[in-house]
Amino acid sequence: MAQTPPRSSGDPGPTPARPSPPPGTRTRTLSGPRAAVGGARRALLGLLVLLALLGGLLAWGAGTDRTGWGPKLALDLEGGTQMILSPTLQGGDTGQEISPEQLDQAVEIIRQRVDGSGVAEAEIATQSGDNIVVSMPGTPSAETRELIQASAEMAFRPVLTTAPAEAVPADQRTPEDELPEPEGEPADSSDPNWITPELYQRFEATDCTAPLPPEEREQQPADAPVVACEPETGTKYLLGPVEIQGTGIADASYGTASNAQGVSLNQFAVNLQFGPEATDRFRALSERLYGIGQSSPGDPRSQFAILLDGQVVSAPSMNAVIADGQAQITGSFTEEQARFLAEQLKYGALPVSFEIQSEQQISATLGSDQLRMGILAGIIGLVLVCVYSLFQYRLLGLVTISSLVVAGVLTWLAITLLGWSANYRLSLAGVAGLIVAIGQTADSFIVYFERIRDEIRAGRSIPAAVDHGWQRARQTVLASKAVNLLAALVLYFVAVGNVRGFAFTLGLTAIADLLVVFLFTHPVMVLLARTGYFGGGGKHSGLSPEALDAVPLYRGAGRLREPGTGHDGLTIAERRRAARQAAAPADGQDPDEGAPPAEDRRPGGSTPVGAPSSSAPRTPEENA
Repeated sequence: MAQTPPRSSGDPGPTPARPSPPPGTRTRTLSGPRAAVGGARRALLGLLVLLALLGGLLAWGAGTDRTGWGPKLALDLEGGTQMILSPTLQGGDTGQEISPEQLDQAVEIIRQRVDGSGVAEAEIATQSGDNIVVSMPGTPSAETRELIQASAEMAFRPVLTTAPAEAVPADQRTPEDELPEPEGEPADSSDPNWITPELYQRFEATDCTAPLPPEEREQQPADAPVVACEPETGTKYLLGPVEIQGTGIADASYGTASNAQGVSLNQFAVNLQFGPEATDRFRALSERLYGIGQSSPGDPRSQFAILLDGQVVSAPSMNAVIADGQAQITGSFTEEQARFLAEQLKYGALPVSFEIQSEQQISATLGSDQLRMGILAGIIGLVLVCVYSLFQYRLLGLVTISSLVVAGVLTWLAITLLGWSANYRLSLAGVAGLIVAIGQTADSFIVYFERIRDEIRAGRSIPAAVDHGWQRARQTVLASKAVNLLAALVLYFVAVGNVRGFAFTLGLTAIADLLVVFLFTHPVMVLLARTGYFGGGGKHSGLSPEALDAVPLYRGAGRLREPGTGHDGLTIAERRRAARQAAAPADGQDPDEGAPPAEDRRPGGSTPVGAPSSSAPRTPEENA
């Protein structure tokens, strides 16, 4: 019988056998470096596909004359049209002067109409407390002029039926032989006999996810049923004829709701006060709708819709008979929502029309000279960033320059396509946002490169330094861009006018920066780190371990290298030797006296067991 030979204490023994894979099974293990290179190539391919898609879409739009190759310019850079409007009251208030509150509401109505027509960067303001000045880029169309001049009216209509906002698919619409047919003349504005087959077909085909055009909302006869949308909830309504005009509202306010015993319900409500004539009409309407709700709970005909400028602003249900003209609208209102609805009811109730007193073409408020100066400032800033990158990072600065080029192309495509699809216009404030973004984009590269160089100083190989440096820099870059995006969002929603253009471009460039860092800069660094020159720490690569041994010129946080801290090009070992010599005894004893002979010293400076140790004190660097 064979015996196993004895093992010495230092022999690790035979290696345990590993189970072999089943016959015919192919195993493939992807190493870390290969996985990193593969991921880098996929990221670059994804960026190339994104740029190709955006560029192809822009080329198609420019080739079909739907858009140009450059972004649209705002009023301050391109010029446009200025119209002075004179608001006048209609109906029983004809000839009366408009109060400042009514004028402010008229400005808000005009702003909603202009924004709804797709005109961006328009400026709307009051003049001398009597007129409204509207300035918009380019030349407004005839439809836009008519839209601005049309009167804004409020009306109360009973609800006949409701449906989701989306249009019913063509293959699911009601067949013609099943469409509702009137059985007689309508008895009141809530009678379903108002619904004709043609009206019901139009109701099913209406898509409230794309709001009704303003010109269609203006064509709503008061004595006929209409189709209307509520943008707030995305609900589609089929409404009966007008029951009460908005001029019947005497006052509107908001506050906390309370029950019949006066106990607060801890929710906000909108209070309505009708005039004498409207009080009687609203009492009759409340009796009818409340009766429908009692006999058929959940019937949408127990609701009435409040329309302003052809759109539903609220559609409450009738929960009681209101005989005194004092109604209260409750629901899940926030304080801001309740205040806004009360203002709409109070100031939007008066029908206001606008007459164009004068219209003239205006030149750019800042002009092409200001645009050229802004572009020149951006070019100067870009050149300075490139020069600094080449000086600080040598050939590695080419990665920064190419990343800035990619970010610029991506931002240009995004702004131009947004001008086509969303009518976004680039103002001088937006140009300022682009200039600021150059520094913020370069800052991301600096954070990444400095992390890599820190890992090289710690003794890692260059490929490993790139991988570990990215893991550390990624969180910093994400946190920085999150702060930029948050600041841009807050500035966009709280600011007005051209400042919103600055905030928009700032947020857009932050997103572009993230795409470039993740899809271009890091993948390029991964591939360069696997090349012979950069991976081997070439002299001018910016990743040379010998060059990184010195204190860098820029030390971060705005601090530069101070004179006398460069160590005259000494290596770490030479600096330690100089420190030991400075700490030697004053009697001139050689710090190496008493140390073992050079031939007895072990690699790394260790001393053989039993050898006398040096009596010279150890420096903190030696202890470390």
